[in-house]
Amino acid sequence: MDTRKAMDGRAVGTMVLLCLVWSLQQVGFKATAQDISPILLIALRSGIAAALVGALMLARRERLTPNTWRPGLVVGSLFAFEYLLLGAGLRHTSAAHAVVFLYTGPLFAALGLHLKLPSERLAPLQWLGVALAFAGIATAFIVGAQPSNGTANANALFGDFLCLAAGAAWGATTVVIRCSTLSRASATQTLLYQLVCAFALLLVAAAVLGQLTFHPTRLAVGNLVFQAVIVSFASFLAWFHLLRHYVASSLGIFSFMTPMFGVLLGAWLLDEQIKPGFLLGAGFVLAGILLVSGYSRIKPALRPAKAA
Repeated sequence: MDTRKAMDGRAVGTMVLLCLVWSLQQVGFKATAQDISPILLIALRSGIAAALVGALMLARRERLTPNTWRPGLVVGSLFAFEYLLLGAGLRHTSAAHAVVFLYTGPLFAALGLHLKLPSERLAPLQWLGVALAFAGIATAFIVGAQPSNGTANANALFGDFLCLAAGAAWGATTVVIRCSTLSRASATQTLLYQLVCAFALLLVAAAVLGQLTFHPTRLAVGNLVFQAVIVSFASFLAWFHLLRHYVASSLGIFSFMTPMFGVLLGAWLLDEQIKPGFLLGAGFVLAGILLVSGYSRIKPALRPAKAA
């Protein structure tokens, strides 16, 4: 029997904090791109975080759950593939477009889980929330970040496609975790599979693509430590813990706050401009989050009152 719960105050607070951390990683990529290539940064942070997770498992005397290595390799490969596609896509399209298409991941996950697990089926009102949230993301980052000349080219469209594929890989990762033996594995074990695969595969990819640039400036080293310890270790452990205890579709929709935080932090820390389209999209996103994550509280109000 599936015992995953609807969103409560603790889950909401944790997701807000996680979204803030995940948005800071995007700012870090931008701030240190000249000192360390993003693919190499992700590979190194994954290796450091994998060592931390392994040490935590040893301290807990935690053993690998039997029959999880096959789905573990699948989710690890999908995790690495997601970031490889994102890194490649960013070479052809804008960061604003990239984050829009990457954050279709929860929509792919919600659709896949809706088809695979009865406990994850979305009600019509929640589907409306999904649509509103995606419309809000599209409005905030496509309309709000559209270049003044409005031009588009084949390179940009190709980059958009790569970032959309990265979102699909993220969604597929969630589905595999929930629908395989990994659903019974610990968060540390699931994360270890992803980090080890990402380290190995992305380090090879960085070498093949000639993206091994690393100038150890204070900012670059500080960002690497933040990305490894806070993002890849602490925040991902918290994310997988939530996935094991709360309905994944609601968690996924809540993660739409990450690109919104990213734009706000970019404006504050990197002097990027916030356009009116973002503010309009933010309203749609918040409405979508309310419908999906708050459905369990909204549903009783929708039932017709019983006659006295």
